[in-house]
Amino acid sequence: MGFLEDMAQRAAVGGALRVAFPESDNAAMLHAAAELARRGVAAPVLVGQKGEAEAAASAAGVDLAAFAFAPEEAPETLVDRCFDGTAGIMGRKSLARRAGDPLWRALMLEAAGDVDLVFAGIDYSTGDVIMAAQGVLGLAEGIVTPSSVAVFDIPGFEGSEGSLLAFGDSAVCQEPNAEQTASIAISCCDSAAALLGWEPRCALLSYSSDGSAHGTSPEKQAEARRIANELRPDLAIDGEFQLDAALRPDVAAKKVRRASEVAGRANVLVWPDLDVGNIAVKSVQLFAGGRAYGPFLQGFAKPVCDCSRGASVEEIVGNCAAACVMAKGMSA
Repeated sequence: MGFLEDMAQRAAVGGALRVAFPESDNAAMLHAAAELARRGVAAPVLVGQKGEAEAAASAAGVDLAAFAFAPEEAPETLVDRCFDGTAGIMGRKSLARRAGDPLWRALMLEAAGDVDLVFAGIDYSTGDVIMAAQGVLGLAEGIVTPSSVAVFDIPGFEGSEGSLLAFGDSAVCQEPNAEQTASIAISCCDSAAALLGWEPRCALLSYSSDGSAHGTSPEKQAEARRIANELRPDLAIDGEFQLDAALRPDVAAKKVRRASEVAGRANVLVWPDLDVGNIAVKSVQLFAGGRAYGPFLQGFAKPVCDCSRGASVEEIVGNCAAACVMAKGMSA
């Protein structure tokens, strides 16, 4: 069974989550939502102008029988309902002014408890989704930056979880400082546990292993380890490590001169910055034929997911299914 099929089956267990789709007049999103409903993966809730959604569905040949529509509601009433459930940075007046935007409205419905997850990304950019999620939902306790996690299936690689590895952050935070890197590592661990059922072992990567070289990057990663360990002593987060010291026990035995739960056995990798993350992801895809799933947004007080603006219906279905699994895992 492939990764995405496994996600779809797991998402359907225990009942479908209510997923808000604010791009309700987009044909690809409507087709994907219909497929998610058909398979019992999600219970779609369309947010936006009902007439426009119905016209788009008719043109696309999508039956809306399995869909719910978010009810019309005065902005002030919605803001009052959601405000106590949000840790966002926006005040009541600012939220009320944005309540007419389907994305912001969908996130307010999530803050109010009317839906379990918001999914967007076809018409809204990742930046749009992140800004609105921070404004409405805010960040999870102890987290200082949103970020992303992706799962890679790498042919020929045999690590502690077979051919799978989790990567973070390859999509959001450009040049994280030590505190932000610690947040990324914590978020990645929680996401990997919720999404994959792993006991996460997170390596903070650099060109140095356990003090073998000096410089800004190794020092930042070592400080990030200290911060993460202080904030979440329950998680196995260690570094700084070179990639081979993080993944290969024989190399770790030579390069890491202390006891470590992570060295040589890492299943979650955290890059020092977005340059490294992007290059690493592309290298794994081009040179190793790795299959990437995600990236999935993380770090918010409640679950939010986006997709590439060029995503196919199949990709939307898979990403939404995985986001539902992650949301269920984090609420368990």
